[in-house]
Amino acid sequence: MKIENVQEFLMTTGIDLALKVLAAIAFWIIGRWLIGKVVRLIQAAMGRNNVDPTLTKYVGSIIAVALNIALVLGILGYFGIQTTSIAAMLAGAGVAVGVAWSGLLAHFAAGAFLLVLRPFKVGDFISAGGTVGTVQEIGLFATTIITPDNVLTVVGNNKLFSDNIQNFSALPVRRVERIAQLANGVDPLDAIARLKAAVATIPNVATDPAPEITLLDFRLEGPQIAVRPYTHTDHYWQVWFDTNEAIARVGAEAGWPAPASSHRVQQLPA
Repeated sequence: MKIENVQEFLMTTGIDLALKVLAAIAFWIIGRWLIGKVVRLIQAAMGRNNVDPTLTKYVGSIIAVALNIALVLGILGYFGIQTTSIAAMLAGAGVAVGVAWSGLLAHFAAGAFLLVLRPFKVGDFISAGGTVGTVQEIGLFATTIITPDNVLTVVGNNKLFSDNIQNFSALPVRRVERIAQLANGVDPLDAIARLKAAVATIPNVATDPAPEITLLDFRLEGPQIAVRPYTHTDHYWQVWFDTNEAIARVGAEAGWPAPASSHRVQQLPA
């Protein structure tokens, strides 16, 4: 091939191809920006109409995926590639991928069931799929949960849906369970009266149902008092720690001795 022919090819076809590539990149950047804006506008409109945040994020994810596929097909059409054949190929590939990745489709179906059955919603504090935390988002295939130690955890929807789900935010209050271990010789009835008065002063403790302060058990160390105040799940850990402090403070003010196991060894005569 002569050098003149190569130069002519680069000056015509090469420049035209480079312009198309630059145009495709520009279309992709602008298209992605427009897709993000459209999704945000739709989610904002749904929010103004008091649509559930869980459904809002789920619909936004579906729209974003559909528009991105349309954008890719549009760019391919700009290059002169027959999008009908591409669409047929994508459909065939989708069937093949669906058969190979049935688990992914199971996550998608589980996400739809989670939205319909609504065992929890965004903002609820749950225990499911081996994870405990606050639901941040229910996505197409996975749910994002923020654990109490502030770790972002992504759990597959099918794992959540097929496992036991505990929703700690579904009811107005939940119970905090603590145990006050008394020493032998401490009057448990007096301890119950003191602990009732102390727990009643803890902030955010619910009055209905009232805190349960009862004699739980007898051990070698001494009697055990069950200390069970109720509170909203948002204040659970605050009430938990304040209850521990109340037990320690009441014991110190009453002068209770530290509980300890006692054993008596008796030697029988030979």
